[in-house]
Amino acid sequence: MPASAPGPRQPTIADVARVAQVSRTTVSHALNGLGRVDPRTRERVRRAAAEPGYRPNLRAQRLRRGQAKAIALASSMPFAAAGGPSRLGFSMEVAAAAAESALSHGFALVLVPPVQSGSALYSVDIDGAIVVALGRPMAPDEDAPYVDLRGGRVAELLLRHLHGQGAVRPALMVGSGSRHSSVDALAAYERLAEEYGWAPLVVKVPEAGGEQAGYETCAALLAEHPGIDAVCAPVDAFAVGAVRAIRESGRAVPDDVMVVTRYDGLRARTCEPRVIARASSLRGPAA
Repeated sequence: MPASAPGPRQPTIADVARVAQVSRTTVSHALNGLGRVDPRTRERVRRAAAEPGYRPNLRAQRLRRGQAKAIALASSMPFAAAGGPSRLGFSMEVAAAAAESALSHGFALVLVPPVQSGSALYSVDIDGAIVVALGRPMAPDEDAPYVDLRGGRVAELLLRHLHGQGAVRPALMVGSGSRHSSVDALAAYERLAEEYGWAPLVVKVPEAGGEQAGYETCAALLAEHPGIDAVCAPVDAFAVGAVRAIRESGRAVPDDVMVVTRYDGLRARTCEPRVIARASSLRGPAA
């Protein structure tokens, strides 16, 4: 089999210097905004570099500047809950947007697993990190930036939706950790349970267990409390696991047991029955 013809030679800094009639050092300074270069010379160098499609050596730039040109993305939410078995859940939607923005500024994005402390980030060669902190801090003196999930308000909307659909014995399924989103959801549930006369029924799921933990928790819930008619699971991984447990118990969703969640992402939309946008209810396909 004949060897393929080599591709066109990539232009080098020496080629740019020859065309612009300057030294290679001047080319480097002009393209990287370094040193004192006459504006007219800088423009001539840039034109000389643009015409043949010159690309600077990124490795050399990193060594010279002491920069990795890479940013890490870390989340406080375990992959099992934010990504799921396919790793294509909420965390990947955030990562895709961050990667696109980083690349537009000349940076690569490094996705790292959820970390418990910042020390883990020292093991990768990065210039900085984006840490997605979900929910406001529990410590009253902590002033780190965060994204508030408004767990109480979301839970109230979901639970009022269930009440409007006729639920009289709904259960709440929340993460077992101390996130404010779970704490707030629990407070909202207890408040509405008193308002509507519901017998409170709360189960907590370890976030690291993701969908499988939601499935196992809901299966045990159904076995112990067969009369429940709805499950409010704000975390979509738990909701999808709950749907599987309900169906395997011989019940139908939503006819026998309704399930609501706060996020109709890829995992919930591909669930059977799927999530539709209206009140994030896990129901049959919309007409």
